[in-house]
Amino acid sequence: MLSPARVTLIDTVVPFDAPLDVTFDYLADPANRPEWQSSLRQVDDLRPIGDRAGDVGTSWTDVTVVPGVSPRMEVTACESRRMWQEIGRWRSVDAVLTLTFSDRDGGDPDGGDRDGGTDVHAEAVLTVPAVSGFVLTATRWPAARAVRADLERAARLLGRRGSR
Repeated sequence: MLSPARVTLIDTVVPFDAPLDVTFDYLADPANRPEWQSSLRQVDDLRPIGDRAGDVGTSWTDVTVVPGVSPRMEVTACESRRMWQEIGRWRSVDAVLTLTFSDRDGGDPDGGDRDGGTDVHAEAVLTVPAVSGFVLTATRWPAARAVRADLERAARLLGRRGSR
């Protein structure tokens, strides 16, 4: 039996001109996703766990622009103002997105009142059956561009809110 193919789709840093706490809370809340994620039409069946949506165990279904593709998502790690991770599962494909947050002022991540902006390190890893590895290779670059563009859109949206 062949092992699954696993590849890092993206490993990048996106700057946000918003405080760390605002950036973290916005990106960690699945209800905000349709505002900034281009492939997403809506979030269905959101089941928050913990103090807020986005805590570990929170789950939902992404209703994408691609008919029939609706992965079930779940938050697998959440360290407030530090790191947030989700896994999406659809058929035999798993995608893991890990976001790590750092305050550009170099201060303590718990000091959310800083206004120097936030750097969001995003890493997305896709796992597919080995027989699909060639498709993964062909789609890696467009997928990486899409993830980065989505995060840049989120940064613009938050930047506009802060300038009001």
